[in-house]
Amino acid sequence: MKHIAVIGGGISGLTAAWQLTQLDQSCTLFEASARVGGIVETERRDGFVIECGPDSWVAEKPWARELAIELGLEDEIIASNDFQRRTWLLRDGQLLPMPDGMRMMVPTRLDALEGSPLFSQEAIRAYAAEPSRAEGLRASALPEGQDESVASFVRRHFGDEVTRTIAAPLLAGVFGGDVEQLSVRSVMAPFVKMEQEHGSLIAALNARPPKPGHGGTSIFGSLRSGLGTLAEKMSEALPTASVHFETPVQALAREGGQWRVSTTQGSGLFDAVLLATPANATRALLARLDAAAAALLPVEASSAIVVALAYDRAAARHMRVPEGFGYLVPPPQAGQGPSAESLLACTFVDQKFPHRAPDGCVLLRAFFGGDAAERLLHAPESELITRAEAQLAVALGPLPAPAFSLVRRWPLSLPQYATGHLDRMRELEARVAQLPGLTLLGNAYHGVGLPDLIRQARSAARALVAPEA
Repeated sequence: MKHIAVIGGGISGLTAAWQLTQLDQSCTLFEASARVGGIVETERRDGFVIECGPDSWVAEKPWARELAIELGLEDEIIASNDFQRRTWLLRDGQLLPMPDGMRMMVPTRLDALEGSPLFSQEAIRAYAAEPSRAEGLRASALPEGQDESVASFVRRHFGDEVTRTIAAPLLAGVFGGDVEQLSVRSVMAPFVKMEQEHGSLIAALNARPPKPGHGGTSIFGSLRSGLGTLAEKMSEALPTASVHFETPVQALAREGGQWRVSTTQGSGLFDAVLLATPANATRALLARLDAAAAALLPVEASSAIVVALAYDRAAARHMRVPEGFGYLVPPPQAGQGPSAESLLACTFVDQKFPHRAPDGCVLLRAFFGGDAAERLLHAPESELITRAEAQLAVALGPLPAPAFSLVRRWPLSLPQYATGHLDRMRELEARVAQLPGLTLLGNAYHGVGLPDLIRQARSAARALVAPEA
């Protein structure tokens, strides 16, 4: 039997270790902190279920749901409340609704744009003209192997106003990134394919069968007790002696046909290594093996700060939270200058999912991201809560005191897939292939969502065991 090391106990490393155990393959998991799961963490208190990191998976990607079922959690699976799904944008202190039928920044119903306070008449005309420009757009589509920024792609279709008003906050909410830098092939691959096939993105969406959330299943899925249950169940299935907490790996070295893994507690030899550390830690470990490979990892990563505010029934009666899943805050326009305390988004948690708050209560999750999160990472919790409450009050009106609050900081948690990312990943994979027994896992490579991370981790674990099957 092989001796396998899994370095990093975030959701990727934990899933890989669990999968190896299910295949009767022993492994040793090294985790630098005192817990596994990484940014997947759930706090349960007084009937509230609070996600400290991601709150859901995308339903049309099956891999997180499949894992939950295999863990015996099928009865725990819940769907988002899409009957009241609405996203708002904050502009000049007012919450403005996104028009019905939007798929990210692309409308499926042009009539829903009429009268929308989000867009000028010029932007509405740009939307209306896009289908008639299909042939020209298809002709200008990027050839295979070339890339461009999300901003460049959206501007070609809908102009600068739509890019700034819709694309920027939506993509920042998911990737924490700048649309002027993000790779469209990496973060909007389905839309790139639509352009290649149809030219017009609006025409492409109208030609497709209904998607989840549009007469089918809900767009998002989660667990009644929170996503942290996934990590808890997998952790329980691992032999206690196989998990080494608070044991950061300091070095990797090839020694004969094996890998020497050195930690603060000593070192050991392994036949294979699944390296599932954050991108900055992976870069440091990889640099000693292949500096050129390490240089191909994403250089930029954004941080996030989550501030959750729980309100009991008495307080909730005095609140004015509109129906919907939450709101986004577009980045400031040129010349306005960023605010050190500007929120990125807020989720109306008790409306997005059932079972997140007791009846009649309200649960809000506010997010600082990008430059604001970097500036506030080391601020006291009391300051972060005060800043979040002040920003939320701009959108929701005066807020009562919460029953309790929670703060989580996630430094450098979202690697930025900059233009050319896929080419760099192909080159990285080719170089790592020259290091037998080493596999890279995590959100720095081919997706940041839970389903993608779970799929990649399980696939990598199975591949290590398959030759002996």
